[in-house]
Amino acid sequence: MKSDQFKGYLFAFLATVSFSNVYIFSKAALKEIHLIQFGFYWFLIAMVLNLLWSARNGRLNLVREMGWQQLKIIVILGILEILTNTSFYLSIHIIPDPAVTSFLGNLYPVVLTLGGVLLLKERFTWIESAGVLLALAGAFIISYTGGSSLRDMFIPGTLIVLINAFLASATSLIGKVNIKKLSPELITLNHTVWLFVFSAVLMVVFRKPFAIPGTAMFNIVIGSFLGPFLGVLMIYYSFRYIEASRSSIVQSLKGIVVLAGAWLYFGTFPLPHQLWGGVLTVAGVLIMTLAQARLLRWNRKS
Repeated sequence: MKSDQFKGYLFAFLATVSFSNVYIFSKAALKEIHLIQFGFYWFLIAMVLNLLWSARNGRLNLVREMGWQQLKIIVILGILEILTNTSFYLSIHIIPDPAVTSFLGNLYPVVLTLGGVLLLKERFTWIESAGVLLALAGAFIISYTGGSSLRDMFIPGTLIVLINAFLASATSLIGKVNIKKLSPELITLNHTVWLFVFSAVLMVVFRKPFAIPGTAMFNIVIGSFLGPFLGVLMIYYSFRYIEASRSSIVQSLKGIVVLAGAWLYFGTFPLPHQLWGGVLTVAGVLIMTLAQARLLRWNRKS
């Protein structure tokens, strides 16, 4: 139904705005503190917010009602969330300009779309294939440094972004398949609990100090509300109404918001070839979006 599609795209848009700000506030916090300290407070705040939200909606009762099959899904998602988020924030930490990280992040909707076709049997067109190729070309232009060896050919952090794209796609596809068995609130709460516990263990093992600068804490509070709480929640709500690939493609527009935010907050701006590469990635996913919305037509593959 059209009303359900509208809800799905609205939730995807809200997720896009939320995650656009995550790149800014997490980068600001990571400039001052260690990645482990960042993860501890970032996911502590997000976990508390998700607990309060789930309690308010009466969703915590679902935890006691979970069966063995649901518990297995929870564990698989938890492990994937740790790997996905570690690679995600590590890439933000390594790549100087968050806008560049965001543009490279458009590999995620490309991988997710291909995964939706292969695993979820979502329909695909030749125009969407052209969008995929365009987005991949843009990502190559962004990351290419002109070096002759494989080690020097791409900017630092490119491989981590690629790994993150595959991990995030696997997490999203599993969430999409099991969204009927597990509510968005429960999946989001599971996301933050696993990541907080993982960060807390690392804090103890590596003996990181709990005291952090006030400015870092401010950025963490704002960013953790927008990302691990609101953003993730909006993503899984969107999965209730539209295909996983369509939701992720809307989110790919976050690069434009991050570009403006990074310039205003940090005074950074991508190099000319990185900017043009970013434009290509956005154009590629827009073509995919229009094709999936049937505004661009071609003979469909069965």
